[in-house]
This record gives sequence, C-alpha cells and structure tokens, in this order.
Amino acid sequence: MGRAFSSLGGAHVVVGIILAPLCLGAQWTADRRGSDNIEVIAHVPLGGDSVADIEIEQNLDRPYAYVSRDAFGGNERGMDIIDLRDPRNASVLYRWRIEDADLHQGGGLDVKLFEWNDRHYVVQSFQFRQGGPNADLGAIVFDVTDLPDASTVREVGRIRVPDHPGGFHNIFIYKHTNGRVLLFTTASAPNALVFDLGYIIDGVGGEGERDALVARVPVGMPGESILRGYHDMFVGYHPNTDQDRFYGGGTGGYYIYDVTDLENPTLRISLTGISGVQRGHTFTPSPDGRYVIAETEYRYAPLRIFDLQPALDGEVENVREPIAAWTADWRHLAHNHEVRWPFVFVSGYVDGLQVFTLADPHNPQTIAWYDTYLPEVGADNSRIMWGAFGVDVRNEDGLIVLSDAYSGFWAFRMEGFNGWTGDDWGVPDISSVQKWDRGPAQ
Repeated sequence: MGRAFSSLGGAHVVVGIILAPLCLGAQWTADRRGSDNIEVIAHVPLGGDSVADIEIEQNLDRPYAYVSRDAFGGNERGMDIIDLRDPRNASVLYRWRIEDADLHQGGGLDVKLFEWNDRHYVVQSFQFRQGGPNADLGAIVFDVTDLPDASTVREVGRIRVPDHPGGFHNIFIYKHTNGRVLLFTTASAPNALVFDLGYIIDGVGGEGERDALVARVPVGMPGESILRGYHDMFVGYHPNTDQDRFYGGGTGGYYIYDVTDLENPTLRISLTGISGVQRGHTFTPSPDGRYVIAETEYRYAPLRIFDLQPALDGEVENVREPIAAWTADWRHLAHNHEVRWPFVFVSGYVDGLQVFTLADPHNPQTIAWYDTYLPEVGADNSRIMWGAFGVDVRNEDGLIVLSDAYSGFWAFRMEGFNGWTGDDWGVPDISSVQKWDRGPAQ
C-alpha cells in the first residue's frame, strides 16, 4: 500500500465532500494483483515493450482510447486505437505507424484529443532524434470523426519545428477563454510552444503549420541558459482571477503563468529552491488552483503536494515547502497522474495503477491499486522507470484506462467511483477534460 508523508502542519481548508477510505486489504502477492475495490474490465496486450501515453474519449457515444507507440524495443512508432464499444471485449481497432519506421530514431510519446467545427481529432506527438528522418517533426494531427470505420482515419497535418529539432515530449490541449483550441508543447527550446489547432485544420496564410505557432511560454528562472525548458504542463481556467493559467514543470522546478493574453505570458507563481527538485515533471493543480501535485523524475522521489494559498494571497511569490508527499513504495517512482479531486490517479511505473485521495491535503491516503507490471511478458525488474506509463479517466462513468510499456492497455473500475464532476465535490468543474462546446469558464 502507499505511504503518506505527513506535513509540518498549518491551517488548511479541505475542499469537497470527504469519502471514507476504501478497503485495501492486504498488499500485493503473486496470487492477488490489486486491492479488493479495483476490477479489471479489460486487458489488451499490444506487443513488444513500446507503449507510451494514453487518452480516452469522454463522450460515451465515442468509446475509443488512443495509445502512443514508442520504439523502446522495436519499430512500433505510431498510435493504436482501442475499441471500447464492448469494454469487457476491448480490442485494437486501428494501428497507424509512421512511414519507414525502421529508419527513425525515437517514437510517439504523447497523445491528446480535441474537437473543432463538430469534428473529432487526435494529436500524436513524436520525438525523433537527428540521424534519422523527421527530426523536426513535433506532432501529427488525425481526423477520427467517423470511427468505428477505421478506413476513414486520415492525416490532416504535420507540425514541424525546424528551429528546434527533437520533437515534442509532452503536449496538452486547452480550449482558451478566447475560444481558440490551443496545443501547448514541450520542445528542445527554452520555452513551451503554443499552436492554434484551428489554424492547423483550416489552414492560414501560405505557411500552414508555421503560422499556427501563436505564442511561447518562457521558463521562469533567472539566467539565459540554453538548457532551460519544460518537461510537462497543464493548462486550466482559474476561477478566482478569471485567468487562463499554465502550470509547467521544467528546469529549476515549477512555474505558473497567466496566459490569458497569449502574446504576454505573465509569471504569477514559481516553485523553485525545493529540496530534492532540480527539474519539474508532471504538475497538476486542484480544480480551484489552490493545491498542486508535483512530480520530479528520479528513484525514491515521491509526489509532492503544495499549498499555493500564500502565493495566491500575495504574501509570497515563490513556494518551496510541500505540505505533504505520497508514494506507493519509497524504493520506486510515481510517473504520470490525473486529478479528479480529491482523487489522484497515478501510473506508477513498476507499481502499476495507484489511486490516492487528497480529501485531507496534508494527509494523502492510498485507496486503490492494481499491479500491471507483468514479469511474464518480459519486464525487467531492475528497471524503475518502466511499466505503467500513462493514465486517464472518463468523467462520464469513471472508467479508468492505463498504458503499460510492457503489458499494454488496461481498463478498470473502482468501487464507488461512477464518474466525476466538480459540482459533486463542491469544487469548480475543472480537470484535464475540456468543454469543447463552451470553453473553460464556469
């Protein structure tokens, strides 16, 4: 079971209705892979050891999940689409692989969805190194509107960044309060790049994708080091200030920018000088923007929980002390996570799926888990940054999906969790899920 690290104390407000912790029972054994409150709905091996991130469509009328395929151990450079029309008999509906796959150095890392003019699109990011084709390719946009007819999936455009070869490690898509659908990306650059996906779809000027680069978000640290950059980001509406806010983990720690005016991003809060953190990775706020969950990627590193209230009140500009931390196993490392307050769903590398609650942000508690790291498919138990890679949650009905680098696609249900909306918890209805029909403002 997970271990929660207590904070040093301090006043706080518990947001939402407190659920009683779900029964975990005993820890993992060879005959018992998960907690009693987790049910495996589907497992689809995808072959090889080349699975990266995952995203699920939120509309129950579009029961599809998308899995990135990286080339950790072969030529699986592309994307798989999982058919969930019958969840207990999930299957691969469509596989796409880049041309001349064996010539490329790298693969597909992250995948995200968006809607534009009543059509449905997927953005698959890539990181190809120099020495092979497409070193300047950041992402490919696909139209997937007419699924389940796989023959209708078509490539719409490619986003290239010739000035910053190396591709996009992570991406995030956000419907801005200005009505535009924006792709925020990491890059081999001292900032995050922002593309207008409407321009990619509709075409602008004569330059296509190049004209779609509409903004850059700097890394808010002093100095001009060319090594500055982001690893991951989240973008969300901040109700108390009516701002679009960018939450980025990168060189030096974590940074929160007001990106309401895309041409003039303004640093609002920094989290730097944190003991044990030289570079931020996944960084996700609570729906009201008060708390943030922060990952940094090295063995023994827990997820840190920070209370931003002193900075939101204008008392400080930099926050450096977490109020709590959580890990499934102190010897390992948690990876990506999704927040459906007060729950945090974690893809925990060798610890598989983990779920903990922040009903009391000072005292995070593990409430569910399932081990997807299967030695029988070739898992290397000496590797810590391997296994469960990405996780996502369908808000409509609470279906949890997870991608494991070795064992493939998984779908779960957690007892008592039948969907999520912020209204049910007394918090803004804000998560990574976008409201394509009306935008982020409540």
